[in-house]
Amino acid sequence: MAEFGLSDGGIVAVRDFADEEPRVALEGDVTEETIGTFVSANRLPSVVEFSDDTAPMIFGGDIKNHFLLFSDSTSDSHAAVISTFRKVSRNFPGKMICVFVDTSKSDNGRILDFFGVKKEDGNVVRIIHLSEGVDKYAPDFTEMTEENLTKFGTDYLAGTLQKHLNSEEIPEDWDAKPVKVLVGKNFESVAFAEDKDVLVEFYAPWCGHCKQLTPIYDELGEKYKDHPSIVIAKMDSTANEVNDVTVKGFPTIKFFPKGSDRKIVDYNGGRTLEDFVSFLDGIHDEKAEDTKADAGTDTKDEL
Repeated sequence: MAEFGLSDGGIVAVRDFADEEPRVALEGDVTEETIGTFVSANRLPSVVEFSDDTAPMIFGGDIKNHFLLFSDSTSDSHAAVISTFRKVSRNFPGKMICVFVDTSKSDNGRILDFFGVKKEDGNVVRIIHLSEGVDKYAPDFTEMTEENLTKFGTDYLAGTLQKHLNSEEIPEDWDAKPVKVLVGKNFESVAFAEDKDVLVEFYAPWCGHCKQLTPIYDELGEKYKDHPSIVIAKMDSTANEVNDVTVKGFPTIKFFPKGSDRKIVDYNGGRTLEDFVSFLDGIHDEKAEDTKADAGTDTKDEL
């Protein structure tokens, strides 16, 4: 162990990452917990670039807090901002994975859509926490200084930040068609209307199963367009987010019954027009629906 400047029982990570220390020693008490944290913190570089190869290590690891920098690697400002981000990342070993997403790469289009980030936005940061869904946090600054970035990460870990929810602007014609168009900004007033039963499809524009459902869902909207208390609606979940609703795959369909208790019901029934009508007319059997959903083929695309 003398080769690494450690006494017997010491632990060192030997790494081969560009612009990184080749050897990092575990400091403090050596316990099962500290070793696990140390390994998680050093299995990746201090800033790891997002790609198909690194995604499983980023999202499948034990560290569920991720600090993401979106930046165009071909821009004049990139070298300075990535250097600053690397400095900042050293404040959070074992607490957050710091990730660089190259906005100049077309392969990253889906993750940009998921976070509501565009290449022309320039340098953007977000922090996420992975649980049943993805909690997102956005900063209140645009200047990527070491001080701002460090405070953003520190405030997140201290639990003082509010979640960031994406929303498109409300379309002028959102209620012009039988299937109403919801976005983050009008979701609350429509889905939780106390005098309405509202069925909502949470979809993604690229989702194959969503596209297959569209003609059936449009027909469902047509059937109930003049109903006094039933509303058929949809929301693009790649561009809009709302509290209290977790979307794990597409399409996800949820029912918001009338009343003041803000109840949310997962729709697990079939996807034919008759299935939806039976559910909305109140003659469905929830147990049978669950059995049917479990026995059927997969009807969702992953996020």
